[in-house]
Amino acid sequence: MIDYLRDYAKKLHINLTDEKCERFIRYYNILVEWNSKINLTAITDYEEVVVKHFIDSLSIVNIVDINGSNSLIDIGTGAGFPGIPLKIVFPSLEVVLVDSLDKRVKFLNHVIKELDLKNIKAVHARAEEFGHTNYREKFDFCVTRAVSNLSVISEYCLPLVKIGGYFIPYKSREVKQEIEDYEIAIEELGGVIDDVSIFELPDTDITRSLILIYKDVETDKKYPRRNGVPQKKPLR
Repeated sequence: MIDYLRDYAKKLHINLTDEKCERFIRYYNILVEWNSKINLTAITDYEEVVVKHFIDSLSIVNIVDINGSNSLIDIGTGAGFPGIPLKIVFPSLEVVLVDSLDKRVKFLNHVIKELDLKNIKAVHARAEEFGHTNYREKFDFCVTRAVSNLSVISEYCLPLVKIGGYFIPYKSREVKQEIEDYEIAIEELGGVIDDVSIFELPDTDITRSLILIYKDVETDKKYPRRNGVPQKKPLR
């Protein structure tokens, strides 16, 4: 099991220590155990979890170097992806995981405890509300694998990124049209698209797009708008 994980990590030029591999294996075992009680993921086969959750989470290294960064927030983290894999590989990161479902937050807290991870917390909150807390504009990086369109997730996430930081959404398809539709919305929120990385996950036909959005000015305090509005009336 460890060799399989380590070999795939090397495809991203990540060398995993035995300790990090053991944490990933423990994470997988807890995920499968809890998945029988609450719906965390439709993917439970070990090899699929490695590629489609662990390696996918770590694929951020295709577009940015997060070594030496201080803080990262994962919005709509679900079962902890990509936040927990990134914390395992980059232990110096201070990580906040945000999810709107309390049962998932309890799972995340259990994982954090069992893996003995430090400087990481799971928070039960809605993204629309969290952007108006003391966490606003505090993070070097904000990441999300949420499936909403680029305008909606940018409205949730860019308010949390400090000036000079980055928002990186993980998208499950090519994003040229989506960028054309919502680039002005991103600028309205204080961001600018710096780079786009489009690739296939190793040994799959799954297309993954990572968008590197640089935060260059403060986000207007009216964003994010109240619950439900970003989805009903996305910025364009």
